[in-house]
Amino acid sequence: MGQMVPVVLCGGSGTRLWPKSRATKPKPFIPLVGEEPLFLATLNRCGDTDMFADPIVVTGAAHLGHVEDLLPGEGGSVIVEPMARNTAAAIALAACRLPEDAVMLVCPSDHHIADCDAFTAAASRAADLASDGWLVAFGITPDAPETGFGYLKQGKAIADGSWAIERFVEKPDLAKAQAFLDEGGYSWNGGLFAFRAGTFMDELTAHRPAIAAAVRKAVAAGHEDGRRFYPEAKAFAEIESESVDYAVMENTAKAAMVPVSMGWSDIGNWSALHAALDRDDAGNTARGRVELVDCRNVMVDTDGPRVSVIGLENVVVVVDGDDVLVTTADGAQKVGKLQGAANQ
Repeated sequence: MGQMVPVVLCGGSGTRLWPKSRATKPKPFIPLVGEEPLFLATLNRCGDTDMFADPIVVTGAAHLGHVEDLLPGEGGSVIVEPMARNTAAAIALAACRLPEDAVMLVCPSDHHIADCDAFTAAASRAADLASDGWLVAFGITPDAPETGFGYLKQGKAIADGSWAIERFVEKPDLAKAQAFLDEGGYSWNGGLFAFRAGTFMDELTAHRPAIAAAVRKAVAAGHEDGRRFYPEAKAFAEIESESVDYAVMENTAKAAMVPVSMGWSDIGNWSALHAALDRDDAGNTARGRVELVDCRNVMVDTDGPRVSVIGLENVVVVVDGDDVLVTTADGAQKVGKLQGAANQ
């Protein structure tokens, strides 16, 4: 097997992590877990040059400066989307820029993975399957009855540590999520995929021919500028926005999965970030000038003012410049609905 090509998808505004994440500098580009931004951590996980080729980053013009500030000086290229058209089109752009037999490793730019060795091992298994013509999803081993993720139902065994996908399951309610854990054979759909570029385009053509044709047209009429590639905007604008799950993965007969436990989190809101961070014996975590007294499961992140919290449980406090967020852990899901987050 040759090198896998990391295809890093870098879009979105991360409003549920307001006020730290903003449209001008969303969550892939800020240090949330540790000292390096999530985007840079994604690149570094794919830094073994024996296993991985230079990355292709798919992003929009608004994030181009942040991407190029963090890309290695001599490696990597950037596809600049004329407008956002969801993950099916973004992945197809990269696929059309690669040889048909190249194995793509599709990675969101804003996820956290604690166990990089487990990630690398799963990527290797996925590459073997992809080379055999499978479209492979990473199935994240669930550790709780999570209702915020879709699930993958494990089907027949293909090889050691890999299975066909029997079906994709939409985000369940709590009772169904608990039943999935009790039954076993279900994994979270983490949005990481591996497949040959040619196989992906064949399946996209079979199931969403209009998207495939428009992407091919946009790439054929596009132009390069150094390590940037600009698809032709008019053709790309004709594409219907659709996720790779709906467009391809839920329709193909070649869907496979590699289950993996790797300390994964999509860092989808402040509660998810709290869970991904190191916590004290009472479940608290603090960054900046913080004093906590008689608190449990409290998260405080401040970039300046001193924050003191007494006697609270399951609360998140975030200070970023002049903006202050205070929410319960349950309320963290609604942060993106705040006027401040919407007008960031």
